[in-house]
Amino acid sequence: MTLTERIKEIVAKDSLVYSKPDNLFLFLSTALGKKQEVIQTEFKKLLASGDIFEVRNGKFITIPSHGYVKGHFMGSAKGYAFCDIGGAEDIFIPGNRTNGAIDGDDVIIKLFAQEGGKEGEVVKVVKPVKKIVGTVVKVSRNLFLEPDNQKISFKIPILKTAIKPMLNQKVVVRLVRRDNGKISGEVVEILGNENDIKVLEKAIIRSHNLYEEFDDEIEEIANKLNKPVSAKQKKGREDFTKLTTFTIDGEDAKDFDDAVSIKKLSDGYELGVHIADVGEFVKVGSPLDEVAYERATSTYFPTSVLPMLPVGLSNGICSLNEGVERLTLSCVMHVTKDGEVKDHKIVESVIKSRARLTYTEVFAVIEGRPTTKKAQGLKKEIMLMAELAKTLENNRVKRGALDLDIPEPQFVFDDKGYVVDVKKRERNDAHKLIEEFMVLANETVAKHFSIAGVPFVYRVHEKPTIEKSKAVLSFLAGLGVSCPSLPKVVSPKYVQSLLDLIKGKTYEEAANKIILRSMQKAVYKNENLGHFGLALENYCHFTSPIRRYPDLTIHRIIKEVLHKKLTKSRKEELDEFTMESADQSSLQESNSEKAEREVDDLWRAYLMKDRIGEVFDATITSVTNYGVFVGLENSVEGLVKIEDLPQDAYLFFERSMEIKGQKHAFRIGDKMRVKLVNVNLFTRKVDFVPEK
Repeated sequence: MTLTERIKEIVAKDSLVYSKPDNLFLFLSTALGKKQEVIQTEFKKLLASGDIFEVRNGKFITIPSHGYVKGHFMGSAKGYAFCDIGGAEDIFIPGNRTNGAIDGDDVIIKLFAQEGGKEGEVVKVVKPVKKIVGTVVKVSRNLFLEPDNQKISFKIPILKTAIKPMLNQKVVVRLVRRDNGKISGEVVEILGNENDIKVLEKAIIRSHNLYEEFDDEIEEIANKLNKPVSAKQKKGREDFTKLTTFTIDGEDAKDFDDAVSIKKLSDGYELGVHIADVGEFVKVGSPLDEVAYERATSTYFPTSVLPMLPVGLSNGICSLNEGVERLTLSCVMHVTKDGEVKDHKIVESVIKSRARLTYTEVFAVIEGRPTTKKAQGLKKEIMLMAELAKTLENNRVKRGALDLDIPEPQFVFDDKGYVVDVKKRERNDAHKLIEEFMVLANETVAKHFSIAGVPFVYRVHEKPTIEKSKAVLSFLAGLGVSCPSLPKVVSPKYVQSLLDLIKGKTYEEAANKIILRSMQKAVYKNENLGHFGLALENYCHFTSPIRRYPDLTIHRIIKEVLHKKLTKSRKEELDEFTMESADQSSLQESNSEKAEREVDDLWRAYLMKDRIGEVFDATITSVTNYGVFVGLENSVEGLVKIEDLPQDAYLFFERSMEIKGQKHAFRIGDKMRVKLVNVNLFTRKVDFVPEK
């Protein structure tokens, strides 16, 4: 049990009442056998996070208890709100009980029993939203911010500062909160005119608290690390510089953080997955580490990347560039002809990549087509890899790993940086090869350290709930799909059997998305709960430490184990840290994905803005009680409102995702001819009507 858990246990048991903080810390120090300074630091963290709450002077309780819970505040345009308390039903909060909380805050609420359900009142904002984005407007003679977030129901007065915004500009505002719940704001960044598409893109990025740039200090630290690998750095490492290693990436890739190698053995293969040793350069607690922890992941937009670490590092000393020595962590696996890992080693190493290959070049080799001289020179290794990858793919199918086959969009831009098309990103056998090898390395590393019993960060995907699974079966039955009975324990094989039943149907892609939404979200945890989607008992993210903080964390743990530095006290520290950092990385990953989706939708809307009046072939992707959503071949989705459908007395059938009238019926997967009638760049919404 960690120190944090022990403190919470004591507070929960005793509901501590101390008029003087010193007496409280002395009591806890004596009870837990730790110095008062250590106790005070941890206790203050628990207060700040809302895990412990001071209900009145000197009386502390754990949350949740005594009718208090912690949750995420979800505002509305009408002033009332809900609080997401995780897993249970959301709690309604009347407009007069929000007490200054705004959408996005983490709060503690006090529950009240009301007729028809529970209500709550905000008693403390634990983690406030610090900045918001909006448009400058004038009310009477004063400037206000109209928030882009439509769940904030009021305009925010702008305080006078050195930065002078103009009307109709998009700006970033730092919120100033007062004890009486009133909020005002100081402009900290002017983004530009609200009608500029690139300003709107930046507004989305800032609304998720994401930034392109690093402080000059961080950039300077990263650039100073770009020196040739020294003899001292190589000491004690396995020398793989004579081994044939190479990278396989996209044509536009700038950083190369994974390389592969292969040898034919009498009973199988020796597969090497060699990952840039980022932990050698980004030290725990350093300024680089702090910024990486906060960002937690790189964020990918159609026109740019917001990296977790400075480009000077990811494209420099931590990039496995062709022909230069680089420090790596290698997972070298003895894989049988049947694709089973018979033995493995995880070591610090040095490699010198023979070639920087692209997926296109490697795929050409696999297919026996003409390709570059460089790729042709590695034909023996590539064909061995293709052979092993096919075996691994077959094994994945046998164990029931899910194949949701949802195409990824590829945006096409002109010379001026404006979108001209959206296509489906190609995925060939070279992509699959690298994916299979990375999954195998991730599984092998996770299994190794799970057995070793050291603190670790796992990539966890828990099985879907029975309720969600029943809803999926009901939906498929409504489409006329005859499904096998729901087992007591839902397995990946069972879900894959459902996916197989809808393969090739007109509604396949739309139904796959609905099934995906029924799944639990993959997250990071310091507890090994397996990965449902991959049908694996052990899984982690080991292969991308330059763009994912959990990978960097486990690289450091691996290095501590290899150097025998994992003492009992260090294990206790890591127990705490892996739990906290896993939660932080999961939250930031979710935030990053939302930003990516919103920016994608913005560019889709922009693509359509000059095409109003045009007619398109579409497929119904979703059905609601207010209309149907249709998707075009270019991945644009939009709404056909129910009042714009042919006149009829319609009823909505949620089970079968269908709207039915006496003469007409519309269901998921149906084809429609539609005319574009409206595009709103601000809301990123597109509207169609049926073509008569």
